[in-house]
Amino acid sequence: MPTLRRQVAAVTAVLALSVTAGAVGTPAFAGDDRQARKTSIATGYGGAVSTVDLDASAAAIEVLRHGGNAADAAVAAAATLGVTEPYSAGIGGGGYFVFYDAQSGEVQTIDGRETAPETMPADAFINAATQKPYPFAELVSSGVSVGVPGSLATWERALKRWGTLRLGDALQPAIDVAQDGFVVDDTFRQQTLDNKVRFSAFTPTSSLFLPGGDAPAVGSIFRNPDLAATYRLIAKKGTDAFYAGPLAEEMAATVQAPPKDPAWVPPASAPATSIPAFPGYLTTADLAAYTTLDQDPTHVEYRGYDVYGMAPSSSGGTTVGEALNILEPFNLGEMSTPAALHHYLEATALAFADRGKYVGDPAFVDVPTDALTDSLFGKERSCNINPATAATKPVAAGDVSTYDGVCPVAPAAAAHETDTENVSTTNMTVADKWGNVVEYTLTIEQTGGSGIVVPGRGFLLNNELTDFSYDSTNPEDPNRVEPGKRPRSSMSPTIILKDEKPFLALGSPGGSTIITTVLQTILNRVDLGMTVSEAIAAPRAAQRNTVNVTAEPGFISAYGSGLTPYGHKLVPAGDAFSSAAEIGAATAIEFDRHGRMEAAAEPARRGGGSAMVVTPAP
Repeated sequence: MPTLRRQVAAVTAVLALSVTAGAVGTPAFAGDDRQARKTSIATGYGGAVSTVDLDASAAAIEVLRHGGNAADAAVAAAATLGVTEPYSAGIGGGGYFVFYDAQSGEVQTIDGRETAPETMPADAFINAATQKPYPFAELVSSGVSVGVPGSLATWERALKRWGTLRLGDALQPAIDVAQDGFVVDDTFRQQTLDNKVRFSAFTPTSSLFLPGGDAPAVGSIFRNPDLAATYRLIAKKGTDAFYAGPLAEEMAATVQAPPKDPAWVPPASAPATSIPAFPGYLTTADLAAYTTLDQDPTHVEYRGYDVYGMAPSSSGGTTVGEALNILEPFNLGEMSTPAALHHYLEATALAFADRGKYVGDPAFVDVPTDALTDSLFGKERSCNINPATAATKPVAAGDVSTYDGVCPVAPAAAAHETDTENVSTTNMTVADKWGNVVEYTLTIEQTGGSGIVVPGRGFLLNNELTDFSYDSTNPEDPNRVEPGKRPRSSMSPTIILKDEKPFLALGSPGGSTIITTVLQTILNRVDLGMTVSEAIAAPRAAQRNTVNVTAEPGFISAYGSGLTPYGHKLVPAGDAFSSAAEIGAATAIEFDRHGRMEAAAEPARRGGGSAMVVTPAP
């Protein structure tokens, strides 16, 4: 195996070619050429990667080519995404890391979710004057939304448990991209414009992402020397340089006194915009005390496959797993497509009802994970699906205290759940030549996180605490605000085994639609006969126990008329913070018995993803 220095040098050289071949200030290749270099499908041997970004995939594949394993490559890609996808991920956020260890044959996980500061009060989101929660639009761009970041600790823990590289070496490709720059594409520019109003309210954010008052132009080179310097500091001194010392003091100060431009006023285009920039509660003690958690995965069996996911504090593993158990009694493959989709939508509504009632941080809530993923409980919940008619939403939660898989059963009281998660985040899938597999979802929550860049450090802070329920007056709410608690997440990194060997690994961004995206992709592949690339490309819809079904325009066009007789009401996806009517941006790798891997990324969503293999198949 090459020395670490040689590995890093090789990675650096390849990535440097992608951004520095032209004159200073000009891209190495035009935006169309860069897009042409992206491919959403790659088939071959020796290792594979799928991400949303060309530079991140290149970082991972070069680590694999030079002897690193899947954990090494995933950390290198994650750090690079912190440069090229700064509105979705970075060291100011957190996530969940799922690893298949080829040597032991086991799936293991790391919970790197952000936590609430120890001094955060339960009524942090409540307006004292009205005794009602503040609007999300006011909370998101504030210090009060910022949780203790977990991404960097996750990278360190993953490398220690499974990797071969030092953290500093794994950061090197990202350092080079941050210093030399990357080519701005349509997605980066549009996401910047979508957040222009709130980015302009914070001086360091505006200086970094709105140079001259506008988003960077498509085809230009975007450099982030402050982030390069921050990564170099961490590479030299380790994670203690982030969770203690001057950088920790600066993060805490930024949260407690957000650097809002005193001259900022709402633009004429959005005169009603209000950014109070509430002070937050993060302290240096919170940063010093942060730790990741090693956890067992969730596990269900579906159609002869073993499906492993992320346990709480994420709701992804329990909700995807329960929905699969609900669908197990039905032969979706023999149904018409509208009928199969009807069952899919009804199953997710039922699983989301149980998510809302039962799932929170298990350090604070007695989460019935075993019951929620029990096939008998799923079978009993499947009795609530009428094959001809959609149930009135929201549906009630199931009763985990007593079940035997026999119909009928009286439902438990309904949970009053408000969806507080948003559609950003990013995901990657990585595999190496030894058979190790990583599925990793990481985020800063909202596109652009809190909107607050730590001055002089080059990264955005998360707004993960808005994933808590805003109204803390209900002591039965498993996701209410509590000091030191991890907010419930929908991140659903999933690894599926067949006969104890990897068959499919997949995940997606998308807030609470992550769950439905992962579930629908599994159904597309396993039940509906699609290839993995077709399963990812297919139009999506998300039913999260609400009156309406959120759907992409392509889904409405293809299946709206077929689902209307069942009583489903489809409405277009999209929100106030994004101009895209998309759901998710999935990545996946499928494995066959001969070592061949098919990496699949989005062909169009978020501008298309990047799939690569070490040795392409002939």
